[in-house]
Amino acid sequence: MAAHMEIEAADRGGYDFKADKYPKEITNSLRAFQDSLTEVENVLAPLRNASMGDVHSKLQALDRAKLELVSAYAINSMFWMYLCTQGVNPREHPIKHELGRIQKYMNRVKEIVDKENAAKLDKGAAKRFVKAALYDANEGKDKQKGKRKATDDTQSGPSKKR
Repeated sequence: MAAHMEIEAADRGGYDFKADKYPKEITNSLRAFQDSLTEVENVLAPLRNASMGDVHSKLQALDRAKLELVSAYAINSMFWMYLCTQGVNPREHPIKHELGRIQKYMNRVKEIVDKENAAKLDKGAAKRFVKAALYDANEGKDKQKGKRKATDDTQSGPSKKR
């Protein structure tokens, strides 16, 4: 019952950590945990205050998927922590499988994003690049004949000085 009252006080934002109620060995850890919870509440406050319909209507499909996955992962992670506080080994609980499943979907979304951001191949430019890089024997002979004619014309004729 006392824990419930403390949670209600935390919901109102008026929770005051009382270090004298706990052993000194864990006071710093509890204070850090309380600070982390407060930070999480502050970060999630905009999502708690907005309706999911409004948030979803403003997002594209991929962003909606990311939001749903992050939300599911956060909730399941908090449940993992709850199990730890209750003395239950979460590695032997179905929550481990659920977190793994969510991570798998997060990786799939990441692959989709990576494919979208990957460089696109300009086939025409690639063909021109390869064609320019390859040596064509017939073309090489034509170029050499042209160079010889140009050098022969300049060397064979008398030089004109004015």
